[in-house]
Amino acid sequence: MILDTLTHLNRRQFLCTAGTAAATMLLPKFGKAAGNRPVVGSGEHKYEVIHDWLTPPSSIKFGDTQGLAQDSYGNIYVGHTVHPDSTRWDAIVKFNSSGEYIGSWGERFRGGSHGLSIRTEGDQEFLYHCDTAHRQVVKTDLTGRVIWEKGTPREPGCYNEKTLFVPTNVAFGPSGDFYITDGYGSNWIHQYDVDANWVRTFGGTGSDPGKVSNPHGIWVDDRNEEPMLAVADRANSRIQYFSLDGKHVKFVSDGMRQPCNFAIHGEEMLVPDLRSVVTLLDKDNKVIVQLGDGDPTNLRNAPRCSFLPGKFIHPHEAIFLRNGDILVAEWVPIGRITLLKRLKQTA
Repeated sequence: MILDTLTHLNRRQFLCTAGTAAATMLLPKFGKAAGNRPVVGSGEHKYEVIHDWLTPPSSIKFGDTQGLAQDSYGNIYVGHTVHPDSTRWDAIVKFNSSGEYIGSWGERFRGGSHGLSIRTEGDQEFLYHCDTAHRQVVKTDLTGRVIWEKGTPREPGCYNEKTLFVPTNVAFGPSGDFYITDGYGSNWIHQYDVDANWVRTFGGTGSDPGKVSNPHGIWVDDRNEEPMLAVADRANSRIQYFSLDGKHVKFVSDGMRQPCNFAIHGEEMLVPDLRSVVTLLDKDNKVIVQLGDGDPTNLRNAPRCSFLPGKFIHPHEAIFLRNGDILVAEWVPIGRITLLKRLKQTA
């Protein structure tokens, strides 16, 4: 089976011998200028698939595209690890709401740009970066000016020279506090107050209620009367809910494979899943639709011309844009940002 897979990939790679040049030539087929694009979903949730809707200038080559955020002006920020062949090392790339490149910065996040979240505080917006290479959470303004940076938290006493802190995502509480998932390190979740002072730590490795394994993403789910923390308990193939003070509430496993993170728009929750699908859940966390299901996939290291139109490889982050469309970033070493443009219902 492995030999068959390798032979299949080698055949595809042979057909893509022009490498990056061929991929670049093929981009319009799946990009903004395309016609006859794939459509995914069903009923009221049908989307036109526009692969490579966001592409950087020639001086920047995407590495793994892992973080997405949109500010109040509609501008979109992409966090990526930076491809080894990139001329510039900017890990944060900014586009306007039409998908046009505006600028870039963030050399310090090269190799580690992961979770990317935005929050309005007073009359200003700030980005919270999870840097897995340097094991830090960094708060910046929208131009990249650093406000503060946090490394391994010492207050809980759960880290030593043999345990690592590798933050993956940040969520924001209703009273100004925030939560950090140590998703690639030691499986803890850390809560901080509005002034970035440590409050508590909970979680820890395991599969029992209250324990997590690869808590990759986190979001404050306020779709019901009582806000709760939704944690993408990825290696346990579930969402685990906690109270805002860190107590286990419930599990959600229906439709979950390897959930990465969340976004909420109205009563719908968006779940990018590393196993090749994007899932929408209703207010009761029942599956509405699963989009672009490409599982199983062996295309992570394949050339771009081997990617299948309308099929995802490894969705790592997804957000609702302000107009209700969906933007998906994938964990592939040549990066890919796909727009799911919601189609209007016709009578």
